[in-house]
Amino acid sequence: MSSILKIKLYGTSQCHKTQHYIKVLNEIGLPYSFLDVDINEDYAEELRNLYTNKKLNFPTLTLGTKKLRNPSDAELIKWIDQLK
Repeated sequence: MSSILKIKLYGTSQCHKTQHYIKVLNEIGLPYSFLDVDINEDYAEELRNLYTNKKLNFPTLTLGTKKLRNPSDAELIKWIDQLK
């Protein structure tokens, strides 16, 4: 995988969908950063700035410059494969 591709997962540890993406990324074996918007206000602000409505739309994944809001597993894997 290209070292240019940086994966960030914005969510909360309490969110079952966020936990699902953690599991998927761990199973694939990809390095990623989990940014818990409940614990860190900087992460929350970073997430708000990804959206024009400034809401905490989580879970959101960013893969490089690509933003995915609550993608299906197939969509997530498709984008990972395209951006490798």
